[in-house]
Amino acid sequence: MAHPSVGHPNPLKKRLQANNPPLALHHRLLLWTCPSECDYTCQHVTTLSRLAREPPYLSPIVQYHGKWPFYRFLGIQEPASVLFSLLNLFAHDHGIAKLKQHIPASYKLRKYYLLFGYFGLASWTFSMLFHTRDFVVTEKLDYFAAGASVMYGMYFAPIRIFRLDKPDAVGNNTGTVLRFWTALCVALYLAHVGYLSFVRFDYTYNMAANIAVGVVQNILWTSFSIQRFRKVGRMWAAWPGLIVAWIVLAMSLELFDFPPWWGMLDAHALWHLGTVGPTIWWYNFLIKDAQEDMQNSRLKA
Repeated sequence: MAHPSVGHPNPLKKRLQANNPPLALHHRLLLWTCPSECDYTCQHVTTLSRLAREPPYLSPIVQYHGKWPFYRFLGIQEPASVLFSLLNLFAHDHGIAKLKQHIPASYKLRKYYLLFGYFGLASWTFSMLFHTRDFVVTEKLDYFAAGASVMYGMYFAPIRIFRLDKPDAVGNNTGTVLRFWTALCVALYLAHVGYLSFVRFDYTYNMAANIAVGVVQNILWTSFSIQRFRKVGRMWAAWPGLIVAWIVLAMSLELFDFPPWWGMLDAHALWHLGTVGPTIWWYNFLIKDAQEDMQNSRLKA
């Protein structure tokens, strides 16, 4: 015997379907589901309710799952961060093109310069993915790519500053030193990723590790900038130190985390915006530095 409801419309089901239309195609393409859509909607309903009953100085806007309640755009969770990550991506892409145009392939440091750019492209690509949709996999890819970019900056700094690429940089042991430095940096990065992947995904540790590596290379570049400026006597030689100062100021925005303006622009997004200028400036320095080095080599020949 058939169930009494078979063949008869369910009024409750029809009412629920009418109040909950299917997700838009662009939302489904970005893997929004009914539960995640409900979570997003509830966050903003709760936030608006708190804003309506509490004065602004009581900080009625709170974080959910460790993130501010951003207003999405075309399904993108954090539109400002995605946009500014894209600008950084363009800055690296433009810088790579300039390096290839102005520095000949015969220049030994050229490959290290280009690798810096490729690590930057990877880092900002995964940043865009993570800020578009926050999943476990996109978060890890973003963190690991950013860590690789920071670690490569640490790897590259001594090669340029101490000229480990030159046969006579530290006598006959130059090749051995460079190989050891390469192996050490690779091992440290793999250990970092291994700890986050198989032991504990520790946000505090990850931030501390990246800051520590960044501080060391910032000190190296600042010292190099001072010495280089004294030797060359030209303003461009001081650029690395000024770039470091700019980046440190931009990075300090992370210390003043605040609810997003207009539901989109927060401190993290502004930090991404603040790195675009220094990135463009940095490639200009690399080109100037390489041209000066090649000119000195020709004069000595």
